[in-house]
Amino acid sequence: MNTNVVLPPEVPDCPAILSDRFKTLRYEAETAEVVILNRRLYPFETVYERYRTVEEVAIAIEEMIVQGGPPLAYAAGLGMVLAAREAETADATSETKLRQAAERLLDTRPTADDLHHIIPKALVTGLKAQPGQRAEAILSYVNGEIQRGNDVSRLCGWHASHLLQDGDRILTHCIAGAALCWMLWYALQDGKRVQVIASETRPYFQGARLTAQSCVEMGIDCTLITDGMSAHLMSLGRIDKFICAADRITMDGHITNKVGTLQHAIAAHHFGLPFYVLGYDGPDPDSATAADIVIEERDPREVFFARGKEGRVQTAVSGINALYPAFDITPPHLIEAIITDKGIFPPTLIHTYHATQQP
Repeated sequence: MNTNVVLPPEVPDCPAILSDRFKTLRYEAETAEVVILNRRLYPFETVYERYRTVEEVAIAIEEMIVQGGPPLAYAAGLGMVLAAREAETADATSETKLRQAAERLLDTRPTADDLHHIIPKALVTGLKAQPGQRAEAILSYVNGEIQRGNDVSRLCGWHASHLLQDGDRILTHCIAGAALCWMLWYALQDGKRVQVIASETRPYFQGARLTAQSCVEMGIDCTLITDGMSAHLMSLGRIDKFICAADRITMDGHITNKVGTLQHAIAAHHFGLPFYVLGYDGPDPDSATAADIVIEERDPREVFFARGKEGRVQTAVSGINALYPAFDITPPHLIEAIITDKGIFPPTLIHTYHATQQP
């Protein structure tokens, strides 16, 4: 474990919108609405959707309006604020309504662990507060988690930036979120010029849209490839590192990420390239091994279309079947290191994260 890295220096604010979760989702008290950047449309359209009910927020999460483990968990947490406001008028049934809202939001996405920590804590926070103060208490908790997540992302990106060398060509998959933005931004401020090789990440094309747009906003060189090109480029010596995030990390060092991560990791291992995982705030204490991870199976019709079944560009013939497991699991022997806000851990030692103090 490496914890001998000084804390981040002051640098100009990262210009990538996805580096700050408060820029992509918030609760507006004046209108009692949850406001969420539509990541399915961004960056071709910058649209902020507005939601007034728990069910609307739940559907937004399920339909990929908000994506990524922490952001969707924060959105769900803000949905609990709406639930508390609705429940305040229900008197004796208010606690029941809060519990029902929590169950609905927990059912939206089974794989990412952030959701399954934030919603239970938001529920407890609301139940402990006095009637009439529950919405305010939950909002304070969720906003605190968003700020904490921003701080974690910045530290994780700072530690990760020390693994980059000037001239590195970095393969990414899906969108590794705020920590990826900060990793690249800190490297740039340190005078390192790196190139991002972004896989498209079908069927929603997060790599082609979200990762690529973040690079554009930061002035980072970015090259787009289709999901099946990485092994070929590695064989030609045109990729130096593979770096992605994780929707869940187990205590024994397995990571879950967008489906396709495993094949990139296998290729990197074959060609002797390091695979680094942006692990944010470490492993899920409730997931001892890979057997504890539920892999979400999404509507298979989504793979028949570019950018999902609402994308309107059909890419496959009718009359055939499809599968869409949204995530896969990569074992620790394929991972060089997991980078967190507390430092850099070998995957076999990630279980020590929670007992480790900040450097």
